[in-house]
Parts: sequence; structure tokens; C-alpha cells
Amino acid sequence: MNKAPLVSLSGVSKSYPKLTALDNVSMELNQGEVLGLFGHNGAGKTTMMKLILGVISPSKGQVQVMGMAPDSKAAWHSRAKVGYLPENVSFYEHLTGLEVLTYFARLKGLDKKDALALIEQVGITHAMKRQVKTYSKGMRQRLGLAQAFIGAPKLLLLDEPTVGLDPIATAEFYQTVDQLKNQGTSIILCSHVLPGVEQHIDRAIILSSGKMLAMGTLAQLRRDANLPVAIKPCGLNGAVREDAKLMAYLTDPSGANEQTLYVPEQDKLAILRQLLAYEHLTDVKVEAASLEQVYQHYLSGAHKLTSREKRS
Repeated sequence: MNKAPLVSLSGVSKSYPKLTALDNVSMELNQGEVLGLFGHNGAGKTTMMKLILGVISPSKGQVQVMGMAPDSKAAWHSRAKVGYLPENVSFYEHLTGLEVLTYFARLKGLDKKDALALIEQVGITHAMKRQVKTYSKGMRQRLGLAQAFIGAPKLLLLDEPTVGLDPIATAEFYQTVDQLKNQGTSIILCSHVLPGVEQHIDRAIILSSGKMLAMGTLAQLRRDANLPVAIKPCGLNGAVREDAKLMAYLTDPSGANEQTLYVPEQDKLAILRQLLAYEHLTDVKVEAASLEQVYQHYLSGAHKLTSREKRS
């Protein structure tokens, strides 16, 4: 028997007098699933998060979180099971990091001991007795992450969580995301920084101007977009350009250097077998379209459609 989704949006729109921020969006988030939410500024990502949090109500459609409307009085008790990191974190500047986190922990029925453990987890123990006004942007972001992790939430909403984090802190953050997922936490991750995200998400949603352009696993989105696989053979010394079948997959057949073949997914195995038959082949690198390439494909398609609509 399938469990009900932790979060569901059914035909949800959010309109303001001069703007439709979200337009007829439907989605589901299951327990222990990480959903990537991607789109340009103004695409509707933060609006979707606010609807799920119950901070705002939909103009049309239905939002359900843990089996109830998040903007209802009945949802009050379940809010302790939700963690949220806004894009721009803001704290009481004159309190220390430990005081800030202890305050938020107590709001969720926890204590100073829990706050100390979280401060250690995000790596700011050395600064926990300093006032927040002395923190760098990266340290504030770490404190914000600790605040979002309070109480091991069942649902975690993260809006641009790696902004201001250095590469080491970013890697540590994604390790935490993986750990929380393994513990059954459901996560919606909104990010502009696409490289490095793809191995940590189960599915992606791409939004543009409040409309959903695509939703699915990265493999599904690649397949639907029909994006080619990049295959780069090494050691063939120009043999690729002498093979009429292989040359058809080169973007620049006259190039002097070793070339990359751009091959449709359905032709990948046949081309790899053909390359492996060359005895001088020393290596072959195969790269599927990245999340960034998939994102750009759907976004450019939406831009072309909008341009045609304006002309008609």
C-alpha cells in the first residue's frame, strides 16, 4: 500500500493584482525524497515554498502538507516538524550564535544541549559565543542551516542554502542533506548553483514565470529533452574524422584536435562498441548532459514559446 505524499500541490495558483506568481502547478513530495527546485529570479520558487509553509494561501487549487492545509489552524502542531532556511537569513545581531540557536531550539521544545550539538554539526563552535553582528556571510549561513535542522524535521525547505559557503562547507552541507534523507527527511532544495547538486536530488522541478516547465528524475528530463551524450575518445590520432559514421556526430569535423562526439542516447552503445574496436584507443570519456544543460534546454524552450506568443 502506497503512503500518501508528505507534500502535494494540486492545480495551485497564486495571484496578486499585477502578477501571477504561480500558475496551475501540481506536484508531490514523498517521504525521504529530495526535490530540486530550479528557476530564474521571479520564477515562483519562493512563492511555492511560502505556500508549503502556510505563510501565504493559494488563490486557486489545494496545498496539503502532512495531510492538512498548511495555512489552517489544524496545521499548527505539525509546524514543529518543518525546518526552513530562507534565502536571506536574518538574526538578532546583538545575541551570540549560541543564544540565537538556543532561542529557536526552545521554540521547538528543545534545549541548549540540542543547540550546542547543531552548532558543532555546522562547524561554528569556535564562534558560538561571539555576537552575530561579527559573523561573515558564510558563518551566518551556517547558523541559518543549524536553525533549519532543529528537531530533525520531517520536512526541510532550503532556499539557496549554499550561498556564501566555501567549497568545503558546501560539501559538508550536502553530506548533511544525504544523512537527513537517509533518516527519512523530505527535502525541497532551491538553488541557483547547479553544479554539484544533481547527485543529491531524486527529482527536479524547473519553473519559469510561475509555470512548471518540467518535472522528473534527471534521467527522465534528459530523455524528454533528447539531449545528446558527449563521448570523447583518446589516442585515435584523427581516426574519428576518417570514419564517415563517427564523423556525423562531430560538431566540427574539420577540427585538427581530437574531437568530442555528441551522440543521441539511443545510439550510445553502438558508438562505444565501434570506438572500442580501435586498437589504439587509450581511453574514452562518457558524459551525459548535466543538470545545468538540462535546465538551459527547458528555459530556452520557454523563452522561444514566450517570444512566439508575443508576436502572435
